[in-house]
Amino acid sequence: QQSACGAATSVCTTRSAIPTAGHWGSCRSLCAPTTLPCTSIHTSHLEGGPQAVATASGRVPKRGPGSDCPIVVMRPGNAGGAKGAGYSDSNGSQPQRWEELVSESKPFSISKQVVYEAYLKVKANKGAAGVDGESVEEFEKNLKGNLYRIWNRLSSGSYFPPPVRAVEIPKPGGRGTRVLGVPTVADRIAQTVVKMYLEPEVEPIFHPDSYGYRPGRSALAAVGICRKRCWKTGWVIDLDVHKFFDTIPHSLVLRAVSRHTNLKWILLYTERWLQ
Repeated sequence: QQSACGAATSVCTTRSAIPTAGHWGSCRSLCAPTTLPCTSIHTSHLEGGPQAVATASGRVPKRGPGSDCPIVVMRPGNAGGAKGAGYSDSNGSQPQRWEELVSESKPFSISKQVVYEAYLKVKANKGAAGVDGESVEEFEKNLKGNLYRIWNRLSSGSYFPPPVRAVEIPKPGGRGTRVLGVPTVADRIAQTVVKMYLEPEVEPIFHPDSYGYRPGRSALAAVGICRKRCWKTGWVIDLDVHKFFDTIPHSLVLRAVSRHTNLKWILLYTERWLQ
């Protein structure tokens, strides 16, 4: 990467990578064009050896959404001055002068890779459109921009869930209706991001006979277990908590979530979803 430091070498280390399609979070350095975040280290090779090495949190001037990358641009110092390249001052140290392209960092560290994987999960579920009427197919027309917008708002603390579309589902036996909330596609992706961070922490503590909303389990699997046990036991307990999710205190939900994660942004958005 050529910058104000002249002939420079760039060393990039990455923590996550995203698919090449769209390059919606690409880093503009010598690292692969589909990696983020990275750290670029520029060393100006002068006659007297490397002038300086430094890193700092900043961003490359944006060429498009998501082009965020920690970088330091180093000036070649006095290489072209009267004293020539490799000049050392009286104490033997090389003069170090550079400009840091610094910008305000995000308050929350959320992986763009996780956001993309959350989108793939939402797409696989083939859900209906929310209050905005936007389907998954329509969301994909501006996939790069939409995914960046979700990541940017989540990581900056400025994400606010849109209203949920209410759909009435008839209960079996004519026992009334059940109201089902349908979030927008973007909100389902945001919820899935939180789920992907929180689920590994809470999954091990669930009871072995819990089958609802757990990975690798389903209602059909629960029926299979009941079928096996009915040959051993001649009784069944059938119960339901009336309007559980409508009446449970939200403060208890937040306390339960906070017990299993120290990520403040998960608590922040969980509270906003409950509101």
